[in-house]
Amino acid sequence: MDIVGFLKSQFICHLLICYIFIVSGLIINFIQLFTLILWPINKQLFRRINCRLAYCISSQMVMLLEWWSGTDCTLYTDPESYHKYGKENAIVILNHNFEIDFLCGWNFCERFGVLGSSKVLAKKELSYMPIIGWMWYFLEIVFCKRKWEEDRKTVVQKLLNLRDYPENFWFLIHCEGTRFTEQKHQISMQVAEAKGLPKLKYHLLPRTKGFAVTVQCLRNVVSAVYDSTLNFRNNENPTLLGVLNGKKYHADLYVRRIPLEDIPEDEQECSTWLHKLYQEKDAFQEQYYRTGTYPAVPTIPPRRPWTLLNWLFWALLLLYPLFKLLINMINSGSSLTLASFAFVIIIASVGVRWMIGVTEINKGSTYGNNDNKQKQK
Repeated sequence: MDIVGFLKSQFICHLLICYIFIVSGLIINFIQLFTLILWPINKQLFRRINCRLAYCISSQMVMLLEWWSGTDCTLYTDPESYHKYGKENAIVILNHNFEIDFLCGWNFCERFGVLGSSKVLAKKELSYMPIIGWMWYFLEIVFCKRKWEEDRKTVVQKLLNLRDYPENFWFLIHCEGTRFTEQKHQISMQVAEAKGLPKLKYHLLPRTKGFAVTVQCLRNVVSAVYDSTLNFRNNENPTLLGVLNGKKYHADLYVRRIPLEDIPEDEQECSTWLHKLYQEKDAFQEQYYRTGTYPAVPTIPPRRPWTLLNWLFWALLLLYPLFKLLINMINSGSSLTLASFAFVIIIASVGVRWMIGVTEINKGSTYGNNDNKQKQK
């Protein structure tokens, strides 16, 4: 196939994948809206239904990683801990170095059957994003403005609401607060020096208050913390656009299970514990860059078929009317109709590109740049 033909076929694949994701996502958001009538009648039924509906959206993203790009995710962990994954509630600490680290976190959840019920601590702006942001609203995701004085009361209330959640859930949290960049790292280490904290080489200084409150609110509900450190082989720099293009990456995820009773209850002691944890994470990253491996048994959890089956269901449901509509428009020969269709395609492409841009490191938030500078003053 020539280059032009390849680009055309790739562009068409992008459009079809984006069309299925956008239309199915909006349909599911619409169904979720109607589930609100269940909340005052049967809150637990509302939650169980929305876990399944959310899975229909998030599993499409995981399908792209697992099946479309064929990305390998090797898990390094203790064999005894492995058998507990998916069978208990947990707080998952993720490093925040890559554009698709959230997607690898979802992949980890999917392999152990908790993708639909997974929770995150997310910035408030994401709640306004169609499809994923709206999906998170119905999943009772904890949103914050990243101004702790304003966030604390809301975050505590949202976390306490999860204490009677009917499904096993993993609460995913990026303690660094923002994605790693060299500029943010430099500023973060200036803060570490000013506070007399050990400097980190591969991570930003963790934000301890959100983690400490999460542990306090979910104690006796969550069984363990899963300290998760992600890296990619051969210095790969994965992107969501690369995944959409079908590019295969090779991820290594090191997970340590730490019983929650081993984490101090006092907020200051918990803060000290988290700083020590990140020093250990830094050492693990150093070992990985030196040896290409983590200090645990490697295994690849079996890939489940449900992400692919869910995507095929929506593809069959939505592609037939699309092709039928397109054929009718071509047969009609109306220039206005064809122009309108082309305009809709362009708008959809721009919308998807905007959502992809949210994950890009060079377009990430400035949180960690100005904020840390202010703390030093």
